[in-house]
Amino acid sequence: MNYVIVGNSTAAVGAIEGIRRLDKVSPIIVIGKEGGRIYSKPLISYLLSGKTDRDRMCYRPANFYESMGCTFVEGRVTAINPALHRVTLEDCSWYSYDRLLLAVGASPVVPPIEGLDAMVHTTFTTLADAEFLDKRVDGAEVLIVGGGLIGLKCAEGIARRGARVTVVEAAEGLMSAVIDAVESERVKEVLVQNNVNVITGRCVKKFVDGGAVLDDGREIPCQIAVLAVGVRPNMELCDSAGIATEKGILTDCFQRTSADDIYAAGDCTQSVDAASGQSKVLALLPNAYMQGETAGINMAGGLRRYEKAIAMNSAGFFGLKVMTAGVREGTLNLTDASDCLRKLYVKDGRLVGFVIMGDVARSGIYTSLIREKTPLDSIDFELIAQEPQLMAFSKADRLKKLGGAK
Repeated sequence: MNYVIVGNSTAAVGAIEGIRRLDKVSPIIVIGKEGGRIYSKPLISYLLSGKTDRDRMCYRPANFYESMGCTFVEGRVTAINPALHRVTLEDCSWYSYDRLLLAVGASPVVPPIEGLDAMVHTTFTTLADAEFLDKRVDGAEVLIVGGGLIGLKCAEGIARRGARVTVVEAAEGLMSAVIDAVESERVKEVLVQNNVNVITGRCVKKFVDGGAVLDDGREIPCQIAVLAVGVRPNMELCDSAGIATEKGILTDCFQRTSADDIYAAGDCTQSVDAASGQSKVLALLPNAYMQGETAGINMAGGLRRYEKAIAMNSAGFFGLKVMTAGVREGTLNLTDASDCLRKLYVKDGRLVGFVIMGDVARSGIYTSLIREKTPLDSIDFELIAQEPQLMAFSKADRLKKLGGAK
């Protein structure tokens, strides 16, 4: 069996480890544009603020590929031929496969803003982006376009370096895709208290010498711009190969695409959200690994389903911890204490989403309820709504969660 994995990513790691559970010897070729050790992309803001270093960002040893019997090829795949079971690289070399995994991730969206080419700018999704900023931000005036999770983590990292930071967000609130106006205001307050200027409901119209002009005419001084307006799944290889796509590469619960012997996993894919039942892109590191592991097991002849993907975000901004999961639908259960804002969303007798700001300890219990679609009448929901705790479960279920029973 010849395995080929396109992409040097979290999903690729999951796939390699999934394959090797069942197939210890067949060759695995990994083709990626970004060489070197596999690192955690969510940690790039901590690298920028000095809270971590390159070694601690890497979640597998330097010899991971060698120890797993993989050959890494640095390059870019330009075409897939499903009929010939072959991938072609930009240097015209090619590799045959029996099973192929697309773990090609997503690329940052770069909006067509007038004058951008004349401004020093970057996105903020890779180690190279963090290293680019690391050399330039000390004492600089930085404009971040986008007030989502990526943009705000970048703002925190830069502000801790003493840079003067302004965040401009087109929506009326920060992180509006996952939190509401009240929660957004709390995040804004913390940022402002830590010298981050926040402007919402406005767009950058153009860049000029020494700054940016907003759509209301205001001029914001800056020497560096960071574009953090979102990412888009990489699906270019699918077009000519006839692989079905919508907003991402379409996969089933086995991570199979519409093409025989071709699988996909990670941020490039579109799959069913366990919380809402809708098919959507769920670009999250835990999902990427589990999708990759599922694909790897199935590529090697096993039978694994992955039907527990949910939207989930976890971050901290200057000490304020924020965690969200699932969807904001159904009946709201609210707890607003001095140390924690907790919102639980219940629909059709089960937990479908939550937002927590403050004490996020043990919030994985809520996440498990969503993933497992646990009927709330089978637990003490009144107790668990006060705070996540195992005492809300039966003794048998507590033992299972603690590993004391099978």
